[in-house]
Amino acid sequence: MNKYTEYEEDIIKSFENDEWISSPNIESDKKKYSLIARNTILKNKRINIRISERDLIKLKSKSVEEGLPYQTMVTSILHKYLSGKLIERNLTHIK
Repeated sequence: MNKYTEYEEDIIKSFENDEWISSPNIESDKKKYSLIARNTILKNKRINIRISERDLIKLKSKSVEEGLPYQTMVTSILHKYLSGKLIERNLTHIK
């Protein structure tokens, strides 16, 4: 049994073949991504919300399709919305 997936093996080969280029701003990039990771992982607040049973069932169904716990999916959706990465589709403009 391989200890790495095919994807991981491709990354290792790419690295070993010197196909990677270092960032010119490595120190500032490390600080930036370290802060992003820390803020993403840090979950120190709890909220309670009320939603319809129908929406909860749909949410749980979608989370199963995505392979995520439904609470993680809610957190992801909120994060994407707040960071401007969640795009609203307005179906009334589609003809």
